[in-house]
Amino acid sequence: MADKIPKFSELPVDKSGPHHNAWGLYGKDDQLGTLNRLTDDIVKAASSEIQTSIRIGLDWPLDAQKDIPLFGRQAFHKEVYQKPPRIVNDDVWTFNTQSSTQWDGLRHFGYQKEAKFYNGVTLDDIHGTNGVEKSNVNGIGEWSKQGIVGRGILLDYHEWRIQQGRDHHAFETGSISAADLKQVAKEQGTEIKFGDIMLIRSGYMDAYNKLSRSEIETVRAKQPLTFTGVEQSDEMMEFLWSTFSAAGGDHPSFEAWPTQKDYALHEVMLGGWGMPIGELFDLEAVAAHCKKVGKYSFFLTSEPTNVPGGVASPPNALAIF
Repeated sequence: MADKIPKFSELPVDKSGPHHNAWGLYGKDDQLGTLNRLTDDIVKAASSEIQTSIRIGLDWPLDAQKDIPLFGRQAFHKEVYQKPPRIVNDDVWTFNTQSSTQWDGLRHFGYQKEAKFYNGVTLDDIHGTNGVEKSNVNGIGEWSKQGIVGRGILLDYHEWRIQQGRDHHAFETGSISAADLKQVAKEQGTEIKFGDIMLIRSGYMDAYNKLSRSEIETVRAKQPLTFTGVEQSDEMMEFLWSTFSAAGGDHPSFEAWPTQKDYALHEVMLGGWGMPIGELFDLEAVAAHCKKVGKYSFFLTSEPTNVPGGVASPPNALAIF
């Protein structure tokens, strides 16, 4: 399938649309974007990654940020209640899907100047003129029908940069280059294949876990919030476009934040290509296992929650070795 997608230099597909878009590549009504790359053959080939059947979860707890999630988002609340006279409990959860590990869906972040989401969907297409949800178009429920399943690779940038003696400041704006990620893969001995689901361990989660509550509150109060993430550049976009079906990492923004260019990767990846962005993945346990066995590829399964018209979802993700 790699030979059937346009080269990065040939984008945009829709010449009347925003920069670097791939609108219409999979049809004008497509809601899967780059998940179309996860063909039966690619998923079947990925299953060969299962050698030991060791399974490692990739989701952070839904309440991991407690009552102080970043970006001013709502905290997770759980109510467990009894149903007397039976010995029975039910529970009710309320939470913002961006407050813990998540896949950003295609109605989360659009092209800002053009005010368009993937395949040209507008705010009016989603909300209607009176603020009442008009349709489920580009909803994350579409992704639950087949899941996000394929060959996952971990690029442990954090471990690599320590070996290189490089400084890293998770809570300051900084960029991770495409060249560095390719070098991480090379030194890990990880072959990158078309259709892979890439997860980057930047070091954010390791740094966050060492903060006190007061330090987290200081980070949260900063405006704008600042994080190290992947760089905004043609080289990074070409790296992402040419290879992956989805991409994510262990930090809140995936890309360097705030953006260092006049565009955000979120615009292009979500709004232009329909490429899922994973954020706040807990990669600490899987990184330790990868280092132990010397293997950074695995079979990845993820089923986003089936919420028609949903914006984002916990990934419910497992790495299987």
